[in-house]
Amino acid sequence: MGTTPIYTTMADIDDKTEKNVPGKFYVDCNCIDCDLCRETAADFFARDDDEGLSYVCKQPVTDEEIALCTEAMEGCPVQAIGDDGE
Repeated sequence: MGTTPIYTTMADIDDKTEKNVPGKFYVDCNCIDCDLCRETAADFFARDDDEGLSYVCKQPVTDEEIALCTEAMEGCPVQAIGDDGE
């Protein structure tokens, strides 16, 4: 018997939405507009009303701001938030 492969889903930088500001964090096209990131880190995520999804409107600078964005990323139910490490 073979083993079942384990797939890890994560945000894809090649599929990030156009409205993301340049920088470390981004939202890709898998966003389901659940509002979790906007509730968790309201200063850094906004809603694109035309597309019906979130995007990064401001990049975090301080450790506290980065922690909020990381919390939003880790809580995203479809893993549509990425951190490219920049």
